[in-house]
Amino acid sequence: MTSPEAPRTALVVGASGITGSAIVSQLLEEGGWRILALSRRAPAAHPQVEHVAADLRDADDLARALGGTGVTHVFFTAWSRQDTEAENIRVNGGMVRDLLAALSTEPVQHVALVTGLKHYLGPFEAYAAGEMPDTPFHEDEERLDTPNFYYEQEDELFAAAARAGFTWSVHRSHTVIGHAVGNAMNMASTLAVQAALCKRLDRPFVFPGSETQWNGLTDMTDAGLLAEQMLWAASSPAGADEAFNIVNGDVFRWRWMWPRLAAHLGVEPEGFDTEPRPLEQQMAGVEGTWVELVAEHGLVEADLSRVASWWHTDGDLGRDIEVVTDMSKSRLAGFTGYRRTLDAFTAIFDRLREERIVP
Repeated sequence: MTSPEAPRTALVVGASGITGSAIVSQLLEEGGWRILALSRRAPAAHPQVEHVAADLRDADDLARALGGTGVTHVFFTAWSRQDTEAENIRVNGGMVRDLLAALSTEPVQHVALVTGLKHYLGPFEAYAAGEMPDTPFHEDEERLDTPNFYYEQEDELFAAAARAGFTWSVHRSHTVIGHAVGNAMNMASTLAVQAALCKRLDRPFVFPGSETQWNGLTDMTDAGLLAEQMLWAASSPAGADEAFNIVNGDVFRWRWMWPRLAAHLGVEPEGFDTEPRPLEQQMAGVEGTWVELVAEHGLVEADLSRVASWWHTDGDLGRDIEVVTDMSKSRLAGFTGYRRTLDAFTAIFDRLREERIVP
C-alpha cells in the first residue's frame, strides 16, 4: 500500500455520474490526491481535478489518454446499457479489460470496481427469473447460473490484478441515490421531478411500484457512503482483494418512506392500490409541462430525460421480491459508515432545489 508521503494519483472512471462525482468529492475532502476524472462529459470544473477525455470503448484512445499518467488507484464506476445481456457482457467487460490494459505500464496499486445487487438477482433480461439466494444477500453466495456482465467485469479485474500485481475490491451496491444530472439510473432526482410535475398538474404523488415493495423491507445505497467504502478499501489492508456489499445500514418499508418523502417535497402521497402504476405510464406526455416549469422557475435542464429515469425507478419499485443486503463483512473488516436513507433522500432533494434542477 502507498505510504502517506508517496504521491497518489486517482483515476475516477465515470466521474460525471452519481458514484463517480461522489468519489471525486470524497477525494477532494480527504486531500493528498492528484485526481484524474475520466468521462465523456467534463465534470464540474474544479482546480484540483484534471479531466481526461477518452472513449471507454476504444482501446487505442484509452492507451493514448492514460499512458504516462502515473495512476496509482482506479475507481471504476461506469457502465453502458446494451439491448441484450450478451452485448452488456461484451461492451462492459471490454471496457474494464481495455482500461486496465491501457494502465499496464502505470504504477497501479489498487482498482475498485462498482457492480450491484444484480450479482445476486440476475441481469435485466433474466431479472429474478431463476433461483436466487435467500435474503439478506451475502458476499459469499455462489454466482447464478446465467450470463451476467458483472461476472465478466469481475473476471477481467481478477485477471489484470494477477498479471500486474495490484490489489482490487468490488463494491456491490443496491439502488444508488446521489447528485448527478444526465444519469440513467437516478431515483432521487426522478422522484423529485415526479413531485414537481404532480404539483404542477394537481395530481397526487402516486407510488408506482408493487405491493411487495410497498409492504416489504428494503434498503438503498447513498453515493457518498459508497465512495467512502471504495476509498477505505483502496487504503486499508482489510479491503484488499475482497468483494463487499454496500448499503446504508438501515432498512425501511416504502409505505413508511413514501409519505415522508411527499411531505418534504410538498405533495399529497398516494400509496399502492390494487396494482402497480408505473411512472412511464403516469408521466407519459408531460415533457411540455416540464419545459414550462423550467421556463417559469429558471431551471437549468430542459431535457426531461436527463433529470428523470422513469424506466429505472419503475424497475426498482416494481420488483415483486424482497431485496435486503447484509453488511456484516465490511463492518467486521473495519468499515463502519452509515446513512439514514430518509436523510439521504432529503439532502439530495434540497441540493437539487438549491442548484435549480427542480423547482
